[in-house]
Amino acid sequence: MSGFRREASDILDELDALRSADAPTHGGRVLSYVYDSGLAALDELAAEAARRVQPVNGLDPTTFVSVAAMERSVVGFARRVLGGEGGAGDGSGNDDVVVGSVTSGGTESCLLAVKSARDAWRAARLGSPRVPRLVAPVTVHAAFHKAAHYFGLELDLVPVDPATGTLAPAAIEERLGDDVALVVLSAPSYPFASLDPVADVAAITAERGIALHVDACIGGFALAFWPEPLPAWNLSVPGVTSLSADLHKYGYAPKGASVLLTRGRDRQRHQYFATTGWPGYPVVNPTMTGSKPAGPLAAAWAITEALGEPGFTELTAQAARATAALRDTIDGIEGLRVVGRATGPLLAVATDEDAPAGSRVDPHHWADAARSAGWQLQLQPGLVQADGTHLPHTTHLTVTPVTERVLPELAAALVVAADEVRGIPQIDGGAALAGLALALPGFDADGGASGLAALAAGGLDSDTAAAILGAAGLLGGEGALPDQLAPVLALVEALPGPLTERLLVELLARVVEPPAD
Repeated sequence: MSGFRREASDILDELDALRSADAPTHGGRVLSYVYDSGLAALDELAAEAARRVQPVNGLDPTTFVSVAAMERSVVGFARRVLGGEGGAGDGSGNDDVVVGSVTSGGTESCLLAVKSARDAWRAARLGSPRVPRLVAPVTVHAAFHKAAHYFGLELDLVPVDPATGTLAPAAIEERLGDDVALVVLSAPSYPFASLDPVADVAAITAERGIALHVDACIGGFALAFWPEPLPAWNLSVPGVTSLSADLHKYGYAPKGASVLLTRGRDRQRHQYFATTGWPGYPVVNPTMTGSKPAGPLAAAWAITEALGEPGFTELTAQAARATAALRDTIDGIEGLRVVGRATGPLLAVATDEDAPAGSRVDPHHWADAARSAGWQLQLQPGLVQADGTHLPHTTHLTVTPVTERVLPELAAALVVAADEVRGIPQIDGGAALAGLALALPGFDADGGASGLAALAAGGLDSDTAAAILGAAGLLGGEGALPDQLAPVLALVEALPGPLTERLLVELLARVVEPPAD
C-alpha cells in the first residue's frame, strides 16, 4: 500500500528481533509474570477473538453491544466459580446480589475496590473530617499501597508470622475502628502463597459493618478449581463484600483482563464515575479508563467459553501436580525450605536456617544460578516489619500447567543450581551500601545508610539518581540489568525505602527514554 514509510515485513522482522531479547513467554522457563496453559490452540483462539474486535471501543457498550454481551458472560462465569452464584439476585433486593466488571488488570480491580470502599464509607459519614484507614497484612499486594496513595486512605499494615506468612484473625480485629473503610486479605498472597483467614476475619468485620475485600488476583481462578479441599476464601463466605481475580493469570487470557466482583448493587455503584458537566457526550465509566480496547475482554470471553469448568479443572490439576512435585524437589534440597503454608500454584523459597552454615543455600544466589542455566525465577527482598520481626528474603516460583511438561529438566536444574551455590553466604547489603557511597562523587561515606536516607529525604533530581544507579552498576546500555541479581536485591534491602523507590523510578524512566539527538 502506498504511503507507508517502511515495508510491513521489515517492521515485523524488527519486532521479532526485539522480542528475541525478551524472556520466553511459553515453554515453562519463566516462573513469574506469565501463565502458560500449554495449549497453542487456546492462544490462537484468544488472538483471533481479540483481532475481530480490534476496532471496537469498550467505552460505550450501548453502541458496541458485543462488549456488554461478552462482559455479562465473563462476569457470570466468574461469579459462578468464585462463590457468588448464591448472590445472583432475583431483582428484589440489592444487598446480596453479586455484580461485577471486567477491568484492565489486578491493579485496576484493587484500585476500584478501594475507591468503592472509601466512597461508601464517606457516604455513611457525611461531613466527617477523618481520614479512612485500609487495614491489611503486610503481605497484601503493592496495588493496595498505590490505591491508598491515590485515594487518600491511611494504609495500616499488620505484621504477619514469619513462619506461616499470614496472621491470626485477632491481629486484624485489634486494628479495627470506625475509621476503617476496608480490610483486605489475600487468597493467596503473592510473596508467600499464604491463604489468609478469610472466614474468621469476615465474621469479625461483618459484625462491625466493615467491608472486607479478598484479593484473589493471582490465584483466584486456580483456587476455584484446586483439587484439594481449602478453607473457605471466596464470595461464598458471608461478610466478603468484594473479590478480585485476574483473567490474565490463571484464566489464561492475554494481558489486560481482570474481574472485580462486588456484593450489592448499591455498593458497586460507588465504583462508577459519571458526569454531564461538560458540553460533550455524557460520561459514565465503570472503570478507571474511558476508551479501552475490547480485545482482552474478547479473548477472556473466548477462553472461558472454550474451556468451561471442565477445562479449567484439568489445567488446574496439571498446575497442582507440578506444584506438588516442585515442593518435593525443594524439600529434598539441603539448605532450602518452602516458606509457610503455601496454597495454590505458588511457592516462596528461603534459606533453611536449621541447616549447618556450610550447607545452606541462599535463595538469591540459587535464582541467579538457575537463571544462568536458562530458568527465570523471581527474587524477593526480605523485610523488617513494624514489630521488628524479619520476613526472609526469598525466591518466588509461579507454577503453570505447562510446568508439568518440563518438570524433569526443571527439577534437575534447581538441584544443580543449589549445588553450585551451597555454602555461599547472602551478600552483605551493608558492605554493598558502603561501596556505593564511596562511588558517589562528593558523598560522605561515613554517613552510610543514614547519609543516603538524608539524601533521599532532601529529594533527588534525575541526574543525581542516575549517578547513584550508575555507581551501583544498574544503568547500563538501554537499561540492561546485570547478569547477577543477588547484589541488586542486597542493595534493595540495605537502602532506605524512599531512596530505593526513587532510584527504581529513575531506572524505569530511563529504560524507555529516547536517546538524545
